[in-house]
Amino acid sequence: MRFLPGLICLLPLLSPLAHAELIDDINDRGELRIALEANAAPFNFKEDGKLTGFEVELGEMLANELDVRADFVVTDAEDLLAGVETGKYDVAINHIAMTPELADRFDTSTPYSQPDAQLLASKEESQRPLVMAQSFQAQEKKGPPPSLVIPFQKDNPAFKASLDNALARIKEDGRLEQLSQKWLKRPE
Repeated sequence: MRFLPGLICLLPLLSPLAHAELIDDINDRGELRIALEANAAPFNFKEDGKLTGFEVELGEMLANELDVRADFVVTDAEDLLAGVETGKYDVAINHIAMTPELADRFDTSTPYSQPDAQLLASKEESQRPLVMAQSFQAQEKKGPPPSLVIPFQKDNPAFKASLDNALARIKEDGRLEQLSQKWLKRPE
């Protein structure tokens, strides 16, 4: 019992070590919780009541590469990033462009796509702006297209490495290019 006060004083120092790494939580659950809005074809939308689109297929591929199942959660713009930040969702795959503000709040994957800004703009004309709309409008006429990334909670280096490795495998074997051609290729 003599050591108990000393141990209690050490607990705040050990708390960062007690924080479970996101990849461990995902592996324990056996699923990757993916938040999306399901309202922006060709990225993610519902067709005959079923989720489909570029990012839905990408999410399925990533979960498969991580050896877990994909659990898609349809949510709204207000909950999308807030839910990732609080741990309600593991990631958001919702055509989110890399911005300085995003980098301040989240860690992100390496970019998975740089779709044509006109494709992004044309898909959002009839809807209120989505999460990434603010960042591509300024780049529409100048500079490179926006880099789409997958945000997740900060301070999860093992998950970042796992996610980036999964993305790299999908890129290297050509599956990402096939997916881009299927969903994002602009009609000539």
